[in-house]
Amino acid sequence: MDVLESSLAGRLVPDELWELVEPLLPRFENRWQGGGTAPIEDRAVFTAVVYVLTSGCAWRHLPAEFGVSVPTAHRRFQAWTRAGVWPRLHRKILDLHGAAGQVDWSSVIVDAASLRAKKGEA
Repeated sequence: MDVLESSLAGRLVPDELWELVEPLLPRFENRWQGGGTAPIEDRAVFTAVVYVLTSGCAWRHLPAEFGVSVPTAHRRFQAWTRAGVWPRLHRKILDLHGAAGQVDWSSVIVDAASLRAKKGEA
């Protein structure tokens, strides 16, 4: 059974999360030199990346059942990081939960105020 068809994939990236993430991801562009293999679906790669990030495993230990090679998963993670996907997703989730009244902003402010600023940063 493919990991994407399993309950693990559904728990890692439920449909509701994917609906938030998909519009934030940069579109795949064909390589200028051509060749290569067909692109792996973004959802499969995103699920593999979420697995690595939440499990704490090394990239090289990504299970083959995800159907995504380690270089592909890591390369897309880096591209998505450069594109600012993670802070935009974080903001989108905060906005969504804040609009629904599910975030106690006073607690968030208190939590943020208790963190020390890094030396030399304003």
